[in-house]
Amino acid sequence: MKPRLLQWLTVFATLGTIADGAAAAPTPQVEFRTSMGNFTVELYPEKAPVTVENFLRYVDDGFYTGTIFHRVIADFMIQGGGMTADMAEKPNKRAPITLESKNGLRNDIGWLAMARTGDPNSATSQFFINTVNNAGLNHPQPDGNGYAVFGKVIEGMDTVEKIRRVKTRSTFPHRDVPAETVLIESAKRR
Repeated sequence: MKPRLLQWLTVFATLGTIADGAAAAPTPQVEFRTSMGNFTVELYPEKAPVTVENFLRYVDDGFYTGTIFHRVIADFMIQGGGMTADMAEKPNKRAPITLESKNGLRNDIGWLAMARTGDPNSATSQFFINTVNNAGLNHPQPDGNGYAVFGKVIEGMDTVEKIRRVKTRSTFPHRDVPAETVLIESAKRR
């Protein structure tokens, strides 16, 4: 083989190795410690970059510590990340983010999505974990926009299942509030 050709083949092989390494970079993971056990979520920034960046900023700031799962509907989802144990909304200073529901990820069992109001671009800190396959939340349903999925539970679905099974009550103006507080003790990157 000619020396020049060998040099080029070495360069291409090196670039291929670098590209493979970049593609194989680990996806971000966050471990939640709760009063009912722990679970870990894996996030997908290549599918929902704005949503993942927003979520990780809340994680890195320690925002989720001391919040609760404030809405639990066993055959639907568990929602948390925005209320304190006394059912007060935890103030945040971040603007709502742009909806990323057209990313191909689905609201299936164990998948993580952002909660929002009727305004599709209103998500801030609150998230939910689907406890059943919720096709009706995928884009374009239920309102032409869907809900942005951005991660999934990769460890601790038994904890999600425990939370899903808690007894709930109504506390005006809130419904489906766990009768026993389900506290998020911490949320940290792994």
